[in-house]
Amino acid sequence: MKKIIPTIVFITLLIAMPSSVYSDGDTDSTSPSSYIKPTKEELRQRLTPLQYSVTQSDDTEQPFNNEFWDEKREGIYVDIVSGEPLFSSTHKYKSGTGWPSFYQTLESANVTEETDYILIFPRTEVRSKNADSHLGHLFKDGPEPTGLRYCINSASLKFISVNQLKTAGYEKYVHLFEK
Repeated sequence: MKKIIPTIVFITLLIAMPSSVYSDGDTDSTSPSSYIKPTKEELRQRLTPLQYSVTQSDDTEQPFNNEFWDEKREGIYVDIVSGEPLFSSTHKYKSGTGWPSFYQTLESANVTEETDYILIFPRTEVRSKNADSHLGHLFKDGPEPTGLRYCINSASLKFISVNQLKTAGYEKYVHLFEK
C-alpha cells in the first residue's frame, strides 16, 4: 500500500501536467498547450500598467476611453497575456456601454466564468482559461441569438486583424471572414 500511493500521486501529476511541459515543442501556436501565462516579472515588463492592472488585479478600464470599444475592423481578439483566442468581430456589437461587447465567445473552452461580489450583488466575471486573465463581465441583456453581453476590457485584449491571422498563427479563423 505504501508503494501504491506515491505511484498514484506520480501518475495523477503526470496526467494533470500541461502538455507543453513534456511536449517536443512542435505544438501548433494556437493549441491550448501553447497558451502559457508568463511570470509576474515578465508580465510587468511586457504589459502596460493598465493592462497589468486589469488582467492581474481585476481592475476595470474607463468606458469610452479604451482601445477597442469602437473598433470596426474585422478580426479576432485574443488574451493579451497568453494569446488564447477569445472573441471575434463577427460577434461584436455596439452595446452603448463604452467597452467592447460580444454576444458570444469565439472559443468557449478558452473562457471561464466565476461569480464575484465586488459590487455587493453577484456578477459573472469572465476570465481566460489558461492565463487566468480578468477579461470583464457577462450580462444577460445582450442581443439575439444568445441574449448575452460579454462586456470586456480592451486592456485585456490584443486584436488580430483578418489580414494578420495567418502570419500570427490563427489561420483556422480565416474562414469566419470569407464572403
